[in-house]
Amino acid sequence: DQIRRVARSDATVLVRGASGTGKELVAHAIHREGPRAARPFRAVNCATFTAELLASELFGHVRGAFTGAVRDKAGLFAQVDGGTLFLDEIAELPLELQARLLRVLQERRFVPVGGSEEVRVDVRLVSATHEGLRQLVESGRFREDLMYRVRVVVLYLPALVEREGDVEALTWHFVDRFNQQGLRR
Repeated sequence: DQIRRVARSDATVLVRGASGTGKELVAHAIHREGPRAARPFRAVNCATFTAELLASELFGHVRGAFTGAVRDKAGLFAQVDGGTLFLDEIAELPLELQARLLRVLQERRFVPVGGSEEVRVDVRLVSATHEGLRQLVESGRFREDLMYRVRVVVLYLPALVEREGDVEALTWHFVDRFNQQGLRR
């Protein structure tokens, strides 16, 4: 019910929960249930890139921006214009990129790495973390202004052990899936 209600709005959403609770599945559901469903959905894990590569991945780059940039590349924000971008492990976003992300959320525009022309976008942001952003703000590892922008709506996902009935539903889901694959058990 919460996902359906949140999906109708255009608010940024922060999904909190332990590893394996299905945060990306929630992001997909928010996209699929909302008015942006016909537009692209992309996901990126902020913890898997260096700051430079993540900047290029999110904002794109122009030819010659750095060694190996042999052609212009559209970043994820440009690719999902009109759709939804899911930033997994947003707490791992390097400080130097947090200001750029804040600008996209506030102004709906950005400049690709090495570029000079602004690009306008209309992107819904859903992000996730297992860490408390307030604690990261207090320790100086996360911008307070960005925290307030990404956690307009917060959805908490309890661990599977706390979700009564979900284990049985998941069990039957996988039994059905394996049966369809010919692994009758």
